[in-house]
Amino acid sequence: MELHKLESPAPNKQSRKRVGRGEGSGLGKQSGKGHNGQKARGAGKVAVGFEGGQMPLYRRIPKYGFKNFNRVAYVSLNLYQLAKAMDQKKVGSKITFDDLVKARLVDKNDKVKLLAHGDFDKKVSIEVHKASAKAKAKIEELGGTITLLTKEQAPEQAQEQAPEQSASEQTAPEASTDDADTSAPATDEESKDS
Repeated sequence: MELHKLESPAPNKQSRKRVGRGEGSGLGKQSGKGHNGQKARGAGKVAVGFEGGQMPLYRRIPKYGFKNFNRVAYVSLNLYQLAKAMDQKKVGSKITFDDLVKARLVDKNDKVKLLAHGDFDKKVSIEVHKASAKAKAKIEELGGTITLLTKEQAPEQAQEQAPEQSASEQTAPEASTDDADTSAPATDEESKDS
């Protein structure tokens, strides 16, 4: 016996029995569809959950729960996955979120939660959005650190734009006093002199 000579026992696939070919065939007369009715017709499909007009089950049972649209979905990253990526030289001892994306451990739009599943014995500094208590204790026990990425850590661009705007407002051209004087209406005394 060789691997490329393996065969499944015959018959491999049983052929479909044709219906409506006489009562002696076993599938004649009603062709296995029972007595005539809606379901015996070619287009006699019934909607899922339809119970003939009576109140269906999915409407008899009360509603339960709701969808929380403010829920934040996290992608789990276990310590054994991190150790495997470090062994394969995909990431170093200092791991940023961009490093995790480049190593294809997470997607760029994901929010990552570090979990403590698996063996881990490396000192590492890592950036994640969330971490379990066990994972945090394990990392800190080995001398590593965990930096949590939160909304409070806003990008520095927003802080840099604020002083630039204030500086531009200070350097804005002001209306000269000479122009203001020329635009003022002439008094009665000035009109007499002229």
